[in-house]
This record gives sequence, C-alpha cells and structure tokens, in this order.
Amino acid sequence: MKGFFEHQYLSYKKNHLKNLLALANADGNIHKKEIELLFKIGKKYGLKDWQIQNLVDAKEVFELNIPDNFHDRMNLLYDLMLMVYADGKVEKREIEFCEDVAKRFSMNKAVVKWLLDKFDRGLPPPPDQWEEMKEHAREKYSIA
Repeated sequence: MKGFFEHQYLSYKKNHLKNLLALANADGNIHKKEIELLFKIGKKYGLKDWQIQNLVDAKEVFELNIPDNFHDRMNLLYDLMLMVYADGKVEKREIEFCEDVAKRFSMNKAVVKWLLDKFDRGLPPPPDQWEEMKEHAREKYSIA
C-alpha cells in the first residue's frame, strides 16, 4: 500500500508531465520528438513507460498545474524549454503558452525570452549553471 507522501509525489510527477503535454498540444499536434522527450523526462522522474503512455493516450485537455515552490516552477520551465525545442521548431503558440505559464508563476513573461536565449537551439545549460540561472530569474523576473 502506498503512503500518503508517495501518492503525493507520484501526483507531482504526473502533473509535471501533464504540463509538458499541454505545451506539446499547444500547436495542435504532438510531434514524435516531443513524445520521445516526454518519455525521457518521465523516466528521469521514475515513472514507468505504461504510466507515461497512459498520460499520452488520455483524451483530456490538461490544465496547468502550478508547482508549490519557486525551485519546482523553474524546473518546470526548464523542461518546457526542452519541449519547445524538441521538434526543431519554436512556434508562436508554444512561446505564448510559456509566457502564460510565467505569468501564472508570478514572473515577468520576459523570463521566457531570456530562457529561450539561454537554451539556444535546445541545448540546456549545465546543472551548476542552471542553479545560478534560477537565482538570477528569482531576482530579475519574479513579480511577487
């Protein structure tokens, strides 16, 4: 039997992937590369293939789930940037989706342009640089 906290953490991981799926659907078409990235991220979070596939196959329209803290919000933005670049095309709807996410995170939407520049052609910053970038984003782009 799963404990309460295990269930909450599983929900957190699934919500993270649902947010990525919402972005992947922003242009009305989920690209094969976006699905591959979704599985890669899902596995990083310890989800099984069938759990990820169930989310992909779900016919529901996913609503944005806002993480509880700044650290988790920035990690979601990190994965959203990877998803934006996954199919090799940065589309206006994807950028608008990310800007809406930033606003809901109480951040200036300019953080999206900054992140797009930092993730040049989908190449993420190394982990130690990402930690510094999160602090920069907190200082420069947080509204609340």
